[in-house]
Amino acid sequence: MGFNVTCSPGRDAAAGMVHITEELPALVIYLDPVNVAIQLPPFAGGSEVLAKFCRELSREAGKLADHLDSREGRHALVENPAVQG
Repeated sequence: MGFNVTCSPGRDAAAGMVHITEELPALVIYLDPVNVAIQLPPFAGGSEVLAKFCRELSREAGKLADHLDSREGRHALVENPAVQG
């Protein structure tokens, strides 16, 4: 059973890899003000599952960044020429 959560990043949003313990790395997403930690799954092969997920997340985040940078995104700022009257 899953659930959906929608959050928007705040101005101080960031992400980083941290070590919870020496043997337990995690991906932490600081959304400002919400934080999300993604840790190793607690089963055999969990590190491979997390590595695959992180690669997919990286790839898809890159696509979104490219889309937003192209100024074609729905929320992109549009430069309007000055109206002369």
